Amino acid sequence: MKKKILILAGGFSKEREISLRTAMGVFNQINKKYHVKICEPNGLLIKNLRSFKPSVVFNALHGRYGEDGYIQSILESEKIKYTHSGPLSSSIAIDKEISKKLFIKNNILTPKYFKFNFNKFIKKNTLIKKIKSQLNFPVVIKPFNEGSSVEVYICSKRNIFKNLKKLSTYKEIMIEKYIPGREIQVAIMGNRKLGAIELVPRRKFYDYRAKYDAKSKTKHIIPVNISKKKIKEVLNIALKAHKVIGCKGVTRSDFKFYNNKFYLLEINTQPGMTSLSLVPEIAKFNNISFINLIEWIIKDASIQR
Repeated sequence: MKKKILILAGGFSKEREISLRTAMGVFNQINKKYHVKICEPNGLLIKNLRSFKPSVVFNALHGRYGEDGYIQSILESEKIKYTHSGPLSSSIAIDKEISKKLFIKNNILTPKYFKFNFNKFIKKNTLIKKIKSQLNFPVVIKPFNEGSSVEVYICSKRNIFKNLKKLSTYKEIMIEKYIPGREIQVAIMGNRKLGAIELVPRRKFYDYRAKYDAKSKTKHIIPVNISKKKIKEVLNIALKAHKVIGCKGVTRSDFKFYNNKFYLLEINTQPGMTSLSLVPEIAKFNNISFINLIEWIIKDASIQR
């Protein structure tokens, strides 16, 4: 009897397409060894879990309802082993404000920000003054709980109100100081500092298209061309953030390197596993094949995460 693996994929977030790509990437690696089924997290999820009786659920969901503790709580209640982080750490990591507060409390450098509430009227001039005094332009505006750079905009004084309109479906958003500099991402695998990679996007920044569209031709640089001391520093910060939030399995932390300092933007509890994904690329550079990475994630699965 082959071990049963249920891959959860698709879902309701704006990252649905990437989740399905991750699922196929994983499926193609393990289909011969295991009895594998891909399942949507819909109204029939609990029925499907109970009828299929998987040994492990590989959580390939990205974004809301899959990466925010919601699905993890269901799997905990069903006592089914699953991959990646648990309910609490998942909900903290996806919430950019709560995770930022934890970073700050633990002396992890992160860009300054403030909350903007669409339901509270504020004059345009008042907002401009607040941004200039607290952050200065340019700034980054983004939702509190989306991943993959979904709905993220770099704004100047000239275009901020045009871009704010694009996010008006959200009740609250984050207005964050824009940090220029180099894009460096770090993978953690359990308690292992797996490695770092630098991204040089041809677009304005490493946005959704730069991440997932091969035509965007984002340059991947590995090993990162900075000193061993600095590489060690960023790996240590990523592991510290992983532990501070209580993450399990594999995570990827996104940094900006500017004026010889690393600014942690966010930590991803369920990084992509597509042909363009960074964690498999970092693993491969460190002599861990894609299949071995997937196998490790499956073996690491448990409940009470």
